[in-house]
Amino acid sequence: MDQSESPETREPETALPHAEAHLAVVDETFHTHDDDWLANGRRHVPVNLRQSGDSAARMLISTRVRKSPYWHLSERHGCYAYSVYNHMYHPRAYVRPEDGGLLKEYEYLTNDVTLWNVAVERQIRIKGPDALAFADLLVTRDLVNHCPVNQARYVILCNEHGGIINDPVLLRVAEDEIWLSISDSDVCLWAQGVNFAAGYDVTIGEIDVCPVQIQGPKSRPLMEKLFGPLVNDIPYYNVRPAQLGDMRVIISRTGFSAEVGYEIYLYDATAKADQLWDTLVEAGREFNLQVIAPSHIRRLEAGILSYGQDMDVETNPFEVGLDRHVHFSKPEFIGKQSLLEIRNRGLTRKLVGLRMQGDPIDWYIQDFWPVQDPATEQSIGYVSSAFFSPKLGFNIAFAMLQIAYTDDDTTVEVMRNDGGGPVTAEVCRFPFFDPNKDLPKS
Repeated sequence: MDQSESPETREPETALPHAEAHLAVVDETFHTHDDDWLANGRRHVPVNLRQSGDSAARMLISTRVRKSPYWHLSERHGCYAYSVYNHMYHPRAYVRPEDGGLLKEYEYLTNDVTLWNVAVERQIRIKGPDALAFADLLVTRDLVNHCPVNQARYVILCNEHGGIINDPVLLRVAEDEIWLSISDSDVCLWAQGVNFAAGYDVTIGEIDVCPVQIQGPKSRPLMEKLFGPLVNDIPYYNVRPAQLGDMRVIISRTGFSAEVGYEIYLYDATAKADQLWDTLVEAGREFNLQVIAPSHIRRLEAGILSYGQDMDVETNPFEVGLDRHVHFSKPEFIGKQSLLEIRNRGLTRKLVGLRMQGDPIDWYIQDFWPVQDPATEQSIGYVSSAFFSPKLGFNIAFAMLQIAYTDDDTTVEVMRNDGGGPVTAEVCRFPFFDPNKDLPKS
């Protein structure tokens, strides 16, 4: 749906002058009356830079948000912090701060092997004779020539303006069947809406398949113990069907950590979640398996973006460094024309890495932190993700900045609101570590 306002329906220029002025201060890239808003790096909904900090409020647990089949198992293993992701409760911390917190979870991940509840990666199945053709229309990558059966691909879905709707992992599990293992937006509704008009011979819907991730340097011996030599024949970003006792699964060589890792997609997950989980925990004892949350420290080091934080529907792939996943050689995909125009026009802002000074950041940042020019104190962007990197020994971050400030080694100032005060930072490229993904491919 076209989100730009037409002259017939938009409010007059004089409407709500105080509110609009306040929002312009909060986010200087916000602009209400611009039909070419995405191409110019302007937003209809501004990034909220109000520094409100953390809250002592408790998250309400109710029937309105889904509990995954692994919810009670995460509780059993001590999960004490959740967010909501894809309308489902998502574990975000297990090890208490007094016991080492998220840095301890990172230690388990990088030294041993870890089990993650990632059922929030809801599986949207596209099935039918036109499954490949329809998926190829949805995503910016060329699937027809580069996605055989048993292949996985990281893909981007854009709207007609070139805005990123989702960045799932796509699994081609059969000639006529594709799964989208989605990030945090309603891809099922989008795909069903597209096909209502497009008319491809497919059925589209969520299925009762829920993944867990096995991540860390000891993940391969654990998986060999469970599945035998099959796992040694799965290349990076490939998938294989398998059995674990009477449990039917799909195994993929993928993960959110950029460590050696696998995902196990469990069929009939509502009924069999306990069985899979207990089997993994028992088999993992000899490898010091630990249940942890998806490591946002490690994904930040690896340059892995988080949808909703580092990008959303009002950013395009070029702004966040995902150019290589846009294949203009394809005959058609949703957003192609807009993305061509954006590429040809050039960018006004871009996501960059930052090397940040200051005290170590050992918890999720509660707000987008403003970034300013240290000489003029003018706002030039915001930090979307930040953590202390144990591998590098300093704080790292992603920041969306005006294009004039995106050259390597540019000095900027970050306005931390976590007690760390304003800190100096230097622009750098990301990934911060292992840019060629040699580690997970090994």
